[in-house]
Amino acid sequence: MKPEKPDDGLDAAPEVYAIQRGQSGWTLNRRSLFAAAAAAAAAGVSRRTQAASCPTGALAHTANVLAVAFSPDGSTLASGSADHSIKLWSMPGGALLKTLTGHTNWVTGVAFSPNGSLLASSCDDSSVKLWSLPGGAVLQTLAAQTSYVTGVAISRDGSTLASAGYNTSGNALVNLWSLPNGTLVKSLNTLYPLAVAINPNGSLLADGEMGNIIRLWSLPGGTQTNVLSEHTDWVNAVAFSPDGSLLASGSNDNTIMLWSMPGGTLLKTLSGHSSGVQAVAISPDGRLLASGSADYTIKLWSLPGGTLLKSLSGHSGAVNAVAISPDGRLLASGSSDQTIKLWSLPDGKQLPVCLLDTAASPSTVSGITFTENGVTYTVPCGSPIPPGAVCTCNCVPGGPPCTCVSNSTCTCVNNAPCSCVSYSPCTCVSNTCSCVSVCSCVSVCSCVSYTCSCNAVCSCVSNTCSCNTVCSCVPVTYYYPN
Repeated sequence: MKPEKPDDGLDAAPEVYAIQRGQSGWTLNRRSLFAAAAAAAAAGVSRRTQAASCPTGALAHTANVLAVAFSPDGSTLASGSADHSIKLWSMPGGALLKTLTGHTNWVTGVAFSPNGSLLASSCDDSSVKLWSLPGGAVLQTLAAQTSYVTGVAISRDGSTLASAGYNTSGNALVNLWSLPNGTLVKSLNTLYPLAVAINPNGSLLADGEMGNIIRLWSLPGGTQTNVLSEHTDWVNAVAFSPDGSLLASGSNDNTIMLWSMPGGTLLKTLSGHSSGVQAVAISPDGRLLASGSADYTIKLWSLPGGTLLKSLSGHSGAVNAVAISPDGRLLASGSSDQTIKLWSLPDGKQLPVCLLDTAASPSTVSGITFTENGVTYTVPCGSPIPPGAVCTCNCVPGGPPCTCVSNSTCTCVNNAPCSCVSYSPCTCVSNTCSCVSVCSCVSVCSCVSYTCSCNAVCSCVSNTCSCNTVCSCVPVTYYYPN
């Protein structure tokens, strides 16, 4: 059993924060559909920043990963966690770019604006925060009027933010906010919403609820248009297809349901998971559905037919969040095992990319931090480092870190402090890479009628071994007998 949310003393409603293997409830990220609508291409970052495979024990967060979303250009992945933080990762290399702090409880959802300049996050501290990108400064904190905020979604035109939340007393709302100013426009009364999504043209909103139902709302007015009630347990995730004709929902009844939109006719029920479905995402071409489950697996399904294509294993905890890049070639998954994994699509192969935060990992896990063009990256030991980058590594277990300065001849490599060109050996002393020259000098000195004393001096200048001979000649003194 996973750690439970601390008891707040109120028992008027079911405790929804117990993360259990088989019933993870809300922990399935509640911004799934925006990830499908705004998922981004896995291009734009040089392969030189590609991370090495994860060392044993490497973690992305210090607690359950509850949300993942791609930026519109695919260069960044955002993750939200029960450790109260949001992290930004470069894609496709997986280097940690920045950790955003300010929330004081579980971060349940993240969503990018269409132009990538803003990130919205939902949190169980009763708030929604708006962050500027790429810097990560807090622009606004929106009071959600509920104790728990379970998810966020942003409309494709960037004008509307939706947040879902509830109180243990029963008050539950889907709030509609205008962007970028963050003004509350309307509150829709609902019952324990766990997920929210906006369709591509911004005319329809869906929320999945603890009461086993999905509500549909017209936008911008916020009129309830339908209630879909075929699930038999909590609805943890909802996602619209790119053309808006289909809605996918994931539930603790272990199924995914496909609904025609906007009418709400049930088209198909997908069975295959052995525990609650925590997250769903649809590929940009509308032909693939990914689902994450408390059974620790991700499943890939064909659309619209719903045929099970593959089951992906690799996580050791509930898969709470999934997102697909807009070119349909990359899948990101976040789990209660505190890791984020990347998978290639459509083949479903796990990529040898490590999303690592050394601060979140055990002390036995080391890494390299380097700065290039004003951006700081953290990657596992053994990862390539761009030429000229300023870096710090602690890749030698139990040893001091090695600081590599721009344009120096040492680089941080796995299980070695540094390596030197034209010099040997190379050592790290006081965080500085020190290279000791190896060269030999032969003295050449001749004196005529003098005593010759030669001292060969060997020095290394500009990576070249230079030998200088210092000679001193003293006249020979002859002594004649009397």
